Amino acid sequence: MTTIVLVTASAMPKPDPESHLLVTALEQRGARSQLLAWDAEFDWSSADLVVVRSAWDYFERLDEFLSWADAVETVSRLVNPAAVLRWNTHKRYLTELIERGVPTVPTVVVAKASDLPDLPMLFPGSLELVVKPAVSIGAIGAMRAAADDAGLAAHLAHLALSGDVLVQPFVASVLDRGETSLLFAGGDLSHSVRKVPLAGEYRVQDHHGGSVHHHQATSREIAVARAALAVAPARCTYARVDLVDTADGPVVMELELVEPALFLDEDPSAPDRFAASIIAQV
Repeated sequence: MTTIVLVTASAMPKPDPESHLLVTALEQRGARSQLLAWDAEFDWSSADLVVVRSAWDYFERLDEFLSWADAVETVSRLVNPAAVLRWNTHKRYLTELIERGVPTVPTVVVAKASDLPDLPMLFPGSLELVVKPAVSIGAIGAMRAAADDAGLAAHLAHLALSGDVLVQPFVASVLDRGETSLLFAGGDLSHSVRKVPLAGEYRVQDHHGGSVHHHQATSREIAVARAALAVAPARCTYARVDLVDTADGPVVMELELVEPALFLDEDPSAPDRFAASIIAQV
């Protein structure tokens, strides 16, 4: 029987609600799977396939996590591949999407300990900006404020002491339309959802009060999502593309290729689609 390890974190902030759905779907397809933290003492060569799923603490120990991924890839098959993980764990990939012509939220990366920019001058037409760490998850460390807000400049200075920082114009449509997430299994669109923030909030994550709703992806959303995935350094077994609405159409907010929530409970067939895409990699 095929043995698959679903990689998680040793100190989970909350239970991963999707694991049991994926484990069951894999079992129904004849594959045995188990959950293990990426930093667990384990012989990774004993697994036929190692699948990163809820390694939600990777950003706190990024170098260790990437070294682990490289090591696993020498003794087993890792999905998504280490090259994808390395590329996607730092949000500078957004600037590569922009360079490749993929509609993407404008993004400036401020390097660690570098000279700080004059925030109002970065995006002159934007009244509000968002500043956030270039390596993080779940909007941790993000701050939204007026472009000329002294607190925002101070937040940028603080973050830049310890790492690279992203600056983006705030996309106001998030307030009422939220974000659209397209989920891909083995390169094929599986399903899509719309994540809507709590009233008065701009962050759509559930721990910030956001809610998830079924969504039928449009042809334009699918085209933008596929264009973004085409820039990744290798084919992805699982992927989530987060889009936001603008006057010019949907644009990429995030490309999630490391440990994305896949919203498997939003489509009854989704767990089996992802199980099939995983087993196909063995």
